[in-house]
Amino acid sequence: QYGWLIRNIHANGASMFFICIYLHIGRGLYYGSYLYKETWNIGVILLLLVMATAFVGYVLPWGQMSFWGATVITNLLSAIPYIGTTLVEWIWGGFSVDNATLTRFFTFHFLLPFIIMGASAVHLLFLHETGSNNPTGLQSNPDKIPFHPYFSYK
Repeated sequence: QYGWLIRNIHANGASMFFICIYLHIGRGLYYGSYLYKETWNIGVILLLLVMATAFVGYVLPWGQMSFWGATVITNLLSAIPYIGTTLVEWIWGGFSVDNATLTRFFTFHFLLPFIIMGASAVHLLFLHETGSNNPTGLQSNPDKIPFHPYFSYK
């Protein structure tokens, strides 16, 4: 059926990946990870890269079908002062969704994950710089009993 299974696994896996990213961000907000500015900012850049990858991947199957979606995106982008029109022409390759646009989006959908992997390595590098050796926050000595007689007599 023309790759129905792999397309659905790809799309649903991407949705699950976003759920994991949102949980990761929520955990970072809860534990105050935003205080590590470099690590947090690289994480924000990572989120934007993943969102861009998802967007170009989401638009790929449209073809000429969704003129409404293309119109909405065109209107949103063209409202950006100074660069809006140029941005629209660069993203769509003009003012319509055609084969050149889909080729460009396929290229971005293929290349951006490699850029994301590099940014993830930098994200981990900065995390390592802050000295985070317990990222999950799990207790490292669960075998120790706090009220053992040894501690009582000591």
